[in-house]
Amino acid sequence: MNGASNWWSPEVHADRRQVLLARGRIKSAIRGWFEAQGFVEVETACLQVSPGNETHLHAFKTRLTGTDLRHRDLYLHTSPEFAMKKLLAAGETKIFTFAPVFRNRERGPLHSPEFTMLEWYRAGAAYETLFDDCAAILKIAAETTDHLTWTYRGKTCDPLKKYDWLTLDQAFFQFAEIPLHETYDATSVNRDALAAHARAKGIQFGGDDTWSDIFSRVLAEKIEPYLGLYQPDMLCEYPVHEAALARPDPELPRVAERFEMYVCGVELANGFGELADAGEQRRRFDKWMDDKARIYGERYPIDEDFLSALAHMPPASGCALGFDRLVMLATGAARVDQVIWTPLAESGKE
Repeated sequence: MNGASNWWSPEVHADRRQVLLARGRIKSAIRGWFEAQGFVEVETACLQVSPGNETHLHAFKTRLTGTDLRHRDLYLHTSPEFAMKKLLAAGETKIFTFAPVFRNRERGPLHSPEFTMLEWYRAGAAYETLFDDCAAILKIAAETTDHLTWTYRGKTCDPLKKYDWLTLDQAFFQFAEIPLHETYDATSVNRDALAAHARAKGIQFGGDDTWSDIFSRVLAEKIEPYLGLYQPDMLCEYPVHEAALARPDPELPRVAERFEMYVCGVELANGFGELADAGEQRRRFDKWMDDKARIYGERYPIDEDFLSALAHMPPASGCALGFDRLVMLATGAARVDQVIWTPLAESGKE
């Protein structure tokens, strides 16, 4: 099956068409499932004041020119999250969207600069509820395509099996033999302790890499390849320092109400119990943008309107799922660009 190169030629399109039609059927079935539960489908604007403020996310920047010819910098969003939380603040309680999102510096079998994110929020729901939502979406995709065994790069998973779950502390010990819990608490991290453990396990990292950088390297090299190999896996209770926009666990404040779902070693979804503390959110944004400036020499503005909306947002849980990756696994495609109707051609190619 061909990917992004010459996707418009009749021969290539004919080769891709059945997968693209399956994409539409999966989307329709998922939409029906959400609507049957009383969700409202929303559409979020792609142009935003801030594209998101996580250190390693890279945005596309553009310029708005007003009728007075004054210029204003805007960004294509990396996620509809800010906009959807504003809708929760406005009074919506169960919402979902299939949003086009944009991320720079990302290209490969599992990455496209423009892709579709399925994102949904439940006001008043525990974040564990999202585990079952994710399982239901896997079932819909598998049954829609009648593809009941998913394989990616030799790794196989039954998407209909009951999911398993494990915490980050458990995963680091089980797969990397690293006692992660000894290297952080609710307020601080011990970079040198984690570095010593990682070095002993042969993990390569730079002398100026942070605790978070080393954490990510261990996760990518020692843990993620072994998740979701037989049944879907929910990796949960992330250290609060890796919590993004998630709230701390009220019973164990050193970890956050965050999980990721893995199938065939592929990360498919990222869910949170949503942080609603504007002061804490600002502190995190400031830190991440300081890190971004140090590492990449740039920073993104903070959406003050979003922080103001947090005071009005009800307790909620939300999840983002890579729709293109879901379709790829459910159809047996090898790359996400094979399941995108009009993929961006590789640089230098037509």
